Amino acid sequence: MPKINFDLVSPERLLLSQPVDMVTIPGTEGYMGVMAGHMPLVSALRAGMIDMMNDGVDTRFFIRGGFAEVSATQITVLAEEAIPMTELDLAVLDQRIKDAQDDEIAAKTDAERLKAAQLVDDLKLVRAAF
Repeated sequence: MPKINFDLVSPERLLLSQPVDMVTIPGTEGYMGVMAGHMPLVSALRAGMIDMMNDGVDTRFFIRGGFAEVSATQITVLAEEAIPMTELDLAVLDQRIKDAQDDEIAAKTDAERLKAAQLVDDLKLVRAAF
């Protein structure tokens, strides 16, 4: 199976740069799988999981939004925040869910409420992945 080069970048550092078999990313319209030969695109990302498959090994990262740029040979994810699932603390995640729920309750506009509700849903999906 041909590989696609994958770069995962957070504001602090380059987290990952390697060829992989497939990457699944949380696009704003839903999750999408990217493999070598994918059509070029740029997509906004929502909070959720990046799932990277390489030689039968599954590696996951939590991201809190960002952008992805895809070509036939490269995928680059610029994440607002990216944390390897192996480093994610459940207590911190639970607090983020509570904070997002508080933001949803305190929202003054429908747009703010919708954004907060989406974040709550995305964080709960990440929580369920543990």
